[in-house]
Amino acid sequence: MSGRAGMKFRIEGTVAPGFESVKQVYEHEMQTMAEENTQLCVYYQGERVVDLWASTTNDPDFSPDSIVNIFSSGKSLETIAIASLVGRGLLDYKAKIVDYWPEFGANDKGSLTVADLMRHEAGLATFNTGLDPKDLLTENIKQNKVGQIIEGHPLRFPSGGANKREYHAITRGWIVNELFRRVDPAGRTVGEYLNEEISTPLDADAIIGVKEADLKRISKVVPLGWGFLFFESLKPKFLGRQITHGLLQILGRLIRIVWRSRRATTRGAPAPFKGWKGIEFFNERAVAMGETPSAASNCSARGLAKIAAMMSAGGKWDGREFLSTEAWSALHDDPLEAHMGFSPTIFTQGGVNQFVEVNDQSTAIDRALNVGREGFYGWMGLGGSIFQWNPKLQIGLGFVPTSLHLVDILNERGKIYQAEVLRCVEKLSP
Repeated sequence: MSGRAGMKFRIEGTVAPGFESVKQVYEHEMQTMAEENTQLCVYYQGERVVDLWASTTNDPDFSPDSIVNIFSSGKSLETIAIASLVGRGLLDYKAKIVDYWPEFGANDKGSLTVADLMRHEAGLATFNTGLDPKDLLTENIKQNKVGQIIEGHPLRFPSGGANKREYHAITRGWIVNELFRRVDPAGRTVGEYLNEEISTPLDADAIIGVKEADLKRISKVVPLGWGFLFFESLKPKFLGRQITHGLLQILGRLIRIVWRSRRATTRGAPAPFKGWKGIEFFNERAVAMGETPSAASNCSARGLAKIAAMMSAGGKWDGREFLSTEAWSALHDDPLEAHMGFSPTIFTQGGVNQFVEVNDQSTAIDRALNVGREGFYGWMGLGGSIFQWNPKLQIGLGFVPTSLHLVDILNERGKIYQAEVLRCVEKLSP
């Protein structure tokens, strides 16, 4: 089919009866928004009801089996790994990290709990040195290349208030990995656990630490240029703006973030990786092959949606228990609301955000984050990806784009699909 400026589009896949409107929305978005390659997959009550993928460039290598870096959506994969240890009675969210990793306690870190880490309240939102991507290869992680940096690191909390929550955008996954491998009886990393206990048995493409054979399946992410974003933001929506927000909306949110970040510990911090060249550095094979669970998981929408469907069903799938009832409940328990720079968030002790209904008194940013996601748990990734589940309605959803809309801070471009799925489910409900 043809779309904007006569471009040729390849849109493929299927939807189940009752979800036809999701495909209509998807086709419209692909033809009007600044997209390259995307995948959208949804499960409802154990059945795959949406399975769509598209390329605006007719990329012959892009398919539903392509994998893409999902950035922070991978945080929910690491929460599942930690919950598995809770389910086996090997770890407690309320216990101190030093109970499992004594060396972690240096430089006044001894009082931090596992829940503090999972809620982004560990005072380690950034490291004082960039990591060598080679040190993040599985075999080098097991030599404590990363662990020794964390052990010697001091605490740094945002200044000027009691709120300790600060987005551990990349570091949470590195710390979680060190904790996990010390507690797991087999000494596995999060990437090894994910492969052996989740991805392979579910036949779901979700990878932390891509092997050589799978590198060719990666579809690279491409950030939209800042000049393009600026000029598109000047257009009103009815004149074909190809991004979600106009200039005033973007500026309002950026000002909010900048104002709150004046107290952040991340200001002036070193780049996360040695050799850092910007967001596209995540396309480097060394980064893909290493384990950075919080920011470099390579997945397909089919894989994410299937794992999300398992989570929406209480940790069970096709007669197999992936998380015990106790572990699943513990992961979702004890949600605490606190501001995290761009918006109030409600993180559970297990490290997933709870999206809730808001009221007329709620701020615009609260509505932007939550409306259309009510009842979902999970998180989302820089530039667009979404990996979330709705236990009440048994919905699992994965959205994976290669075009990164960096000014769409709350991933509202993908939220449009969540909202439409909720509308479809409401119509199907008796």
